[in-house]
Amino acid sequence: MSRNARFHFVLLVLLGWLLPAGAEDFFAPRATNSAARIVIVQGENLLDAFLPYADRVADAFNVGLTHFTQTTNAAAAWRSLLTTNDTVGIKVFSTPGLLSGTRPVVVAAIARGLLDAGMPPEKIIIWDRHAADLRNAGFFALAEKLGIRAAGAAETGYDTNTYYLPDSPVIGALVWGDMEFGNTNYGVGKKSFVSKLVSRQLTKIISVTPLVNENAAGICGHFYSLALGSVDNTRRFESDADRLAVALPEIYALPVIGDRVVLHVTDALLGQNQGGPASYLQFSTVLQQLWFSHDPVALDTLGLKELGHERRRLAAPPLPSNFQIYTNATLLQLGISDPSKIQIEKIKLP
Repeated sequence: MSRNARFHFVLLVLLGWLLPAGAEDFFAPRATNSAARIVIVQGENLLDAFLPYADRVADAFNVGLTHFTQTTNAAAAWRSLLTTNDTVGIKVFSTPGLLSGTRPVVVAAIARGLLDAGMPPEKIIIWDRHAADLRNAGFFALAEKLGIRAAGAAETGYDTNTYYLPDSPVIGALVWGDMEFGNTNYGVGKKSFVSKLVSRQLTKIISVTPLVNENAAGICGHFYSLALGSVDNTRRFESDADRLAVALPEIYALPVIGDRVVLHVTDALLGQNQGGPASYLQFSTVLQQLWFSHDPVALDTLGLKELGHERRRLAAPPLPSNFQIYTNATLLQLGISDPSKIQIEKIKLP
């Protein structure tokens, strides 16, 4: 990063500290001629008592995917994003569980589309940080049903040659499962190692996150899900909103992670505006939407705005929204947070 870029990065961080906690409609604009494109599919009768209809969700997903990729069918859409030689990881956020996390029916639509496009089943992997969360949310059962794979990044192990080292390292309190846990050598705890699943197995990533709040990051979005799900030694970031705002974009920007993402999907069938990342359906609104983009910044900032809108509509207390994540991400040229530069195309299904 150049000296001028570092100056602007520091300036953005300082400005972020001045933001009021309830400024939920604030977007930090970035001077750019680029534009972000989001396709939103608005469905009808996709849910019944918070439970999704698999066939209707799959139809809505395929409509959105073909519109987003400007192709004529789902198989052609997937072929425009990857090849049958790739090994694709469908990154989910499974911590909230079956009803409020990434929903298995959305992932099933993706996996079946990839299989129909000729992707070998052994080259499709549903993954998240921990296998236990995947199992509890029904993803191992789904993988077995479809003949594909499911894997936890932590259980796969970590790559000693691929890691994130912050410019100002904070030594983490290592826990069992972290690469350097139990190591007493000098400098231990400064690095976050990338999972071997990500660095050695996957060539393409599809990120699928639910629309759920998270107090430190504001939202359990694509940056929170993918960055923290790919590396170890993350407690040092999760406990501090300012560190998180720097770490999430920088981890995502690692070529082994961000350069492999071919599609971001926000599962907005429900929007949970409080209580995340745990599941609280009493704080949830039925939206029946699926969002598609190549831009994780645009999707996550749109998600923050939607959750803030729902809190105000319900007269709920405002919650912190860590917009500094996205001002930092735009500086790293990971996407667009300026709403005037975000093109939203909405498709309403009959």
